[in-house]
Amino acid sequence: MDSNTQALDPPSPSRRLLRAAATGSAAVGSVLPLTAGFPASSAPAPAPPAGAEAAAGPVSPQEALRRLTAGNRRWRTYAQEHPHESAFLRLRLTRTQQPFAVVLGCVDSRVPPELVFDQGLGDLLTVRSAGEVLDEAVLGSVAFGVLELEVPLVLVLGHQTCGAVGAAVHADGSGEPLPAHLRYLADRIRPSVDHTRQGEARIDATIDAHARRTRDLLAAEPDFARRISDGRLAIVAARYGLRDQRVRTLA
Repeated sequence: MDSNTQALDPPSPSRRLLRAAATGSAAVGSVLPLTAGFPASSAPAPAPPAGAEAAAGPVSPQEALRRLTAGNRRWRTYAQEHPHESAFLRLRLTRTQQPFAVVLGCVDSRVPPELVFDQGLGDLLTVRSAGEVLDEAVLGSVAFGVLELEVPLVLVLGHQTCGAVGAAVHADGSGEPLPAHLRYLADRIRPSVDHTRQGEARIDATIDAHARRTRDLLAAEPDFARRISDGRLAIVAARYGLRDQRVRTLA
């Protein structure tokens, strides 16, 4: 960020409302501190288990990516920990949330981010659309994580054998019409179609190209670009392999 850049203006009322909703405040304009007690209950609140504070988000994009990488390693080696599911944490999350990464992934039922990265409650802000297609709702959801929750990492997660990308590649090559809503998806994937390949190789290459293009579109957003320039945010493209369950980042 340029040294002459001014500090951000105080949040507008609408942004304060968003932040209040994000943190579970009791009333708009009255955000409870993180140390506030839980609501009264007939049963005593459980004591925090050992390592309970590990659910707090890391402060840097690099640490966030390391945490995702470690979780995916556990997943693909069948050493899942299923972290951050304790009764204590569930109560704590009624007051606040601090996810450490936004994962923008596909709706495919075989690629649930919390499982693929072996994460728990409060760890990930997941945004899913077929083929990771961007529209205003998806972009606004990512922005909510980055601008309101101060999430340091956005991971765009494509995956092997993506049906949305396959349909877009087929429509691009054949000219056959798709139903209206599927056509909307295909039209937004079409700029990523790799015309240097054929058959399954074209679909495979387009999956990677589309994840990269989505990353670049996000990184070009002015609010995100400012955070990238001063090191508060990283936006990374990646690909999940259905066969080996490995997530690989894309240059």
